[in-house]
Amino acid sequence: MSAKVKTRIAPSPTGNFHLGTARTALFNYLFAHKNGGEFICRIEDTDKARSTKEFEANILSSLTTLGLTLDGPITHQSERTEIYKQKLEELIKSGKAYLSQETEGESKEVIRLKNPGSKITFTDLIHDEVTFDTTELGDIVIAKSVTEPLFHLAVVIDDAEMGITHVIRGEDHISNTPRQILIQEALGYPRPQYAHIPLILAPDRSKLSKRQGATAVSDYLAMGYLPSALINFLALLGWSPQAGKEGTEQEVFTLAELVERFSLEAIQKSGAIFNLDKLNWLNREHLRRLSTEEQVNYVARALPDVDKNILSKITPIILDKANNLEEIKKLKEARELDYFFTAPSVSKELLKTPEHLPKVIELLEKISESDWNMENIKNAVWDYATEQGRGNVLWPMRVALSGREKSPDPFTLAAVLGKEETMNRISLYYV
Repeated sequence: MSAKVKTRIAPSPTGNFHLGTARTALFNYLFAHKNGGEFICRIEDTDKARSTKEFEANILSSLTTLGLTLDGPITHQSERTEIYKQKLEELIKSGKAYLSQETEGESKEVIRLKNPGSKITFTDLIHDEVTFDTTELGDIVIAKSVTEPLFHLAVVIDDAEMGITHVIRGEDHISNTPRQILIQEALGYPRPQYAHIPLILAPDRSKLSKRQGATAVSDYLAMGYLPSALINFLALLGWSPQAGKEGTEQEVFTLAELVERFSLEAIQKSGAIFNLDKLNWLNREHLRRLSTEEQVNYVARALPDVDKNILSKITPIILDKANNLEEIKKLKEARELDYFFTAPSVSKELLKTPEHLPKVIELLEKISESDWNMENIKNAVWDYATEQGRGNVLWPMRVALSGREKSPDPFTLAAVLGKEETMNRISLYYV
């Protein structure tokens, strides 16, 4: 690559930053940084009726949280009216564009680009060679007036004036490319390289809806998906680390590892299927990579009222059950965590074989407070449980501690609860 690589993300602040735009931003970031280039953000805010500062703040905050740092100042199309006006006047003066009176509906004047009606061929870095016959497009409307450029004109001017070398965007923009190339040629601009990435589809290959996962990045972050997990997940939507001679079966990546591994050649042509199970799995994998303190602080976001000492003991158990903060909250709402805080009331029918509990108490009594841990607890009762039948001994021990048919093993529970609370709970069910 001769020119220094420069890519961009160009969101419109007419809604929150959603997954599709985030993935486009990620691919632009990865490609630029893999090639020692720059990644910038341009806010396309010419739709004054729908653009808001709140949406812009959401976009920029999401980029920052995801770690997609920018390599230049943020620009706004709304502040570039003069350059659009200058270029429109040049086109009109050269005869390449003209004022046109529109008669459909309300009579109004627009500016159209003269279309030479040629065939346009461009090389897409994902879809290979693409050819369009532009004759059917007619003369293209490029502005409402010299101070009101439309999308195609503003994008072409901005990309050229900002030195964008690679336009990486969704494949729904392929049909826009011939129009934009006609405008580039009329203005004498060089043609950037194009790469149109596959769309994100629902599991049934339909368009992704909000119910199926097409929601804002900020919503996923609020649900407790880690930025690193979201980045990892988005990278795997349409890109394969297995592709190429240096392919790998690795699926869990940091952002730095993705930069090292990424290539446009490994992007698939077909639609990328959104898979919530995969996102949940990746979030658990990235949660496992956190330090113990970070894990405890994470769980505390869902359980803010729980004492930190208790929380530090139950965090590994909770993270074995839940993929994100929402699932932790649901565990609490379903009272699945109650036994950590309150002694349960258990029927003798559920205990099944409570006659073994006195011996369990006797064996546990021998463990000192300082030696009270999961391994020593297990060692203390294991031989007796093996002799009497593990289910006969361990079932009533676990149920006495949790009150549940399903819960962590009794050694884990006892270690979390501490010696005094463990003995008190089991003692309630002496025969």
